Amino acid sequence: MSTHHNYIDGRFDEADIATRIDVFNPATHALLDTVPEAGVAAVERAIAAARAAQPQWAKLPAIQRAAHLRKVAEGLRGVREEMARLLTLEQGKTLGLARVEVDFTADYLDYMAEWARRIEGEVLTSDRPGESIFLLRKPVGVVAGVLPWNFPLFLIARKMAPALVTGNTIVIKPSEETPLNAFLFAKLVHAAELPCGVFNLVGGRGETTGAALTGSRAIDMVSFTGSVETGSRIMQAAGRNLTRVNLELGGKAPAIVLADADLDLASTAITASRVINTGQVCNCAERIYVQRAVADEFITKLAAKMAATRYGDPIADQSIDMGPLVNKEGLDKVAAMVEQAKRDGAQCVLGGQVADRASGYHYEPTVLINCHADMDIMRKEIFGPVLPVQLVDDLDEAVAHANASDYGLTSSVYTRDLNAAMRAIRDLQFGETYVNRENFEAMQGFHAGRRKSGIGGADGKHGLYEYTETHVAYIQHG
Repeated sequence: MSTHHNYIDGRFDEADIATRIDVFNPATHALLDTVPEAGVAAVERAIAAARAAQPQWAKLPAIQRAAHLRKVAEGLRGVREEMARLLTLEQGKTLGLARVEVDFTADYLDYMAEWARRIEGEVLTSDRPGESIFLLRKPVGVVAGVLPWNFPLFLIARKMAPALVTGNTIVIKPSEETPLNAFLFAKLVHAAELPCGVFNLVGGRGETTGAALTGSRAIDMVSFTGSVETGSRIMQAAGRNLTRVNLELGGKAPAIVLADADLDLASTAITASRVINTGQVCNCAERIYVQRAVADEFITKLAAKMAATRYGDPIADQSIDMGPLVNKEGLDKVAAMVEQAKRDGAQCVLGGQVADRASGYHYEPTVLINCHADMDIMRKEIFGPVLPVQLVDDLDEAVAHANASDYGLTSSVYTRDLNAAMRAIRDLQFGETYVNRENFEAMQGFHAGRRKSGIGGADGKHGLYEYTETHVAYIQHG
């Protein structure tokens, strides 16, 4: 096993490692390693280091800040296979998906570095003669980045890159389920020679380390990705200090399949959108509304594609389509939701059971029919390889059901009718809508949700500006 330490003020800190957290492989239950659980003192040191470093970091030209991000990206590409294998071991995703995550993370660092010459202010027309009004964009200050376990490496970059290129400093807390990739990433940051205190990493659990970080008066912004319940607690803690928050929370993405859709395309894309990362993705299809006229044919195709999904230990068999769920709690939740759906009248046309495997938190690919809007399976986030299907008469009914949700992150529609697609885009109350394709966002877009799916967003220009605040200057020069 390795010896991991919190990364604080440009060095690996050995001062607060009395408590350790065990990290397990969800496919085999084997102990992989241990990481430190940062106490309040370590969190405060990390925040103090970020606070001390921020003014000088912000004074650097943005292009110099960007050069550091590019150097980290270069280092990440140099450990691509090591990082991908580590992600697979601790999180359970397939090795192919882990490689995609590493590549996308490196590209994301480069993409955000490109914004160094594109951060824009505005010049506004004044009501007074001889006066100019300038709107400037300035860094927020010290950012706390609190990460989930499903795409743990990419989420470091999604928070770190826009924060740093705009002149902020950051303290990252990875999930206690998947921290090992973050500690390897900290070594890359160290090798890239970022100024001390610009990037800091503290390990620990949400209720201890995370609470100390997000509740600190010395934090200027909290960027969190995770569950609604945890996001609500973070918002309450941040609210006591009026700390700015950026929250990407849960999803219950509807997929609408109309009678004129290409059913092969729809069934393939929805399956891909559910199987990826074993269904543990907040923006992927979570419920299906299919028009009655094609329901039987579509369900047959969907069940066949889900049935062809191969799963198991992603290290032992690199040809599989999905690995295990991340932990027993996740497995038990999925199993309980399916059992409740059956009691409520849903019928399993595929799966519906905990998989019979020697080890690992595996659940069978599952398709449920006879579902209706009042069922928990159609209202609450599943986060597993389960697709509930509800029949609808037309697009209006599908949209009404889709919008009647606590969540509003992503949605999708399958149709050959451009007018129907545009109507769906107009009427769906979600941050994103995918037409005739799987749910997977682009780094140049803007990933944001409505309702309980979050506050603020990420990616692209608008995601970059989440990490800035405006400063207006009135200059009288007549």
